[in-house]
Amino acid sequence: MTIAAVIIGRNEGERLLACLASVRGTVDRIVYVDSGSTDGSVAAAKNAGAITLVLDPARPFTAARARSEGFETSQNEEPKPRYVQFIDGDCLLQPGWIDAAKQALDQDETLGIVTGWRSEIHRNASIYNALCDFEWHRPAGDILTCGGDMMVRSKAFEEVSGFDPTVIAAEDDEFCVRIRNRGWSIKRIPVEMTRHDAAMTRFPQWWRRGVRSGHGFAQVGAIHPGYFVKERQRVLVYGGILPLFAVLGLLFQPWILLPIGVLYVFSYFRTAYGLKQNGLRDLEPFSHAILITLSKFPNFQGILIFYGRRLRGLKMNIIEYK
Repeated sequence: MTIAAVIIGRNEGERLLACLASVRGTVDRIVYVDSGSTDGSVAAAKNAGAITLVLDPARPFTAARARSEGFETSQNEEPKPRYVQFIDGDCLLQPGWIDAAKQALDQDETLGIVTGWRSEIHRNASIYNALCDFEWHRPAGDILTCGGDMMVRSKAFEEVSGFDPTVIAAEDDEFCVRIRNRGWSIKRIPVEMTRHDAAMTRFPQWWRRGVRSGHGFAQVGAIHPGYFVKERQRVLVYGGILPLFAVLGLLFQPWILLPIGVLYVFSYFRTAYGLKQNGLRDLEPFSHAILITLSKFPNFQGILIFYGRRLRGLKMNIIEYK
């Protein structure tokens, strides 16, 4: 049985070299898909023995497009892989993952996707990295969606025609929704899968990531109206409506600022309490809650960008934070 790995990247530099090294020898075929790198990534991947695909810049670069075209390339040689492991170029594949994922898929023919645990390589380098690390930690078992690091059954991937190349963020959520709609299940097994290097050490990077997330909430919500409903509602209230009322109150009725402020404080402490209940200790629940509370503002910006693009018929170009 053949297993392929599809690695996607754009200017990942040393991270890509480490990624390729971690995958080498664990699968039968490695495909690297490059989205316009200028740092020598393509040459590095070729030197590492990967089948290398450079995306045509005439169409917008997206992770979804890279994964789908990488999958197609992985199927060009016989024997065609039954399973394909997707991994981002800023990640390290962990020893034992491929065998564990293969075993899970072998044992359950209804399983379309299997994923595992991801963690940050430099968790304590910044509060932003630490928050990412917390986001990756989710319980094992049957799940609705997962991130881009996943092993997919080729049959399931082909049934849904892969990722939607026009989705620039939360493309993995959108893909998983269609996988489940075709009757396939998705499972997270309690095995270390990848280690991720967010390399996020500055506030503007975190803000851009929040903008990208908001764009994903809106775009995927437009495709699947029942998905990201609560996320969009929270962003609309805390990132749009309340700030608007605060500005109007400042101009006409200053007293309204007090109840608005109380709502934000309540939201902050509720978030901090939830983080503490989910395992964060010491001051981390309170520092993380600050970012989560603030995130509604870049999220709202991302939603506005999506609808602005759609109304003007513009292409959905990627939003990068690195």
